[in-house]
Amino acid sequence: MASKFLRILKHRWLDDRDTARALGRDALQRLEARVHASEGAHSGEIRLCVEAGLPLSYLWKGLSARDRAVTLFGKLRVWDTEANNGVLIYLLLAEHSIEIVADRGLARHVPAEEWQAIVAGMREAFRAGRYEEGLNAAVAAVDSLLVSHFPLTAGTLNPNELPNRAVIL
Repeated sequence: MASKFLRILKHRWLDDRDTARALGRDALQRLEARVHASEGAHSGEIRLCVEAGLPLSYLWKGLSARDRAVTLFGKLRVWDTEANNGVLIYLLLAEHSIEIVADRGLARHVPAEEWQAIVAGMREAFRAGRYEEGLNAAVAAVDSLLVSHFPLTAGTLNPNELPNRAVIL
């Protein structure tokens, strides 16, 4: 019970000011531009989501950052792309947790170890407080996967099915 209480305190301690310190307005604009540029080379969709702490309902039920990422994958409609190749990159500041949720179109091509390697690369940057750098590296890695599995053919445009702006919760 004490560990549950401490976890709740840790998550309630952080708020949108902590998120703004981690990723300021300029960093968010650069990340949005990076996602937009990425989507010019493949038919996939990339969404970024950063959250200071989990909602109280998740903490009370003992749910994980992965549970939250999967829920947000649905709520943000990342699953709702024509080729089923949307990817959510989720960062939970309170636990320094990183989750990548890929739709089935891309997930069937990429082994779990490859996703874990991308997360490991992000983790090093985040531990050093370099959130923008870590998210940029993740977008680049996901971009590479999408280009190799869902490249745009010459003369084709990605219809941009989802917003490119990072979601800050």
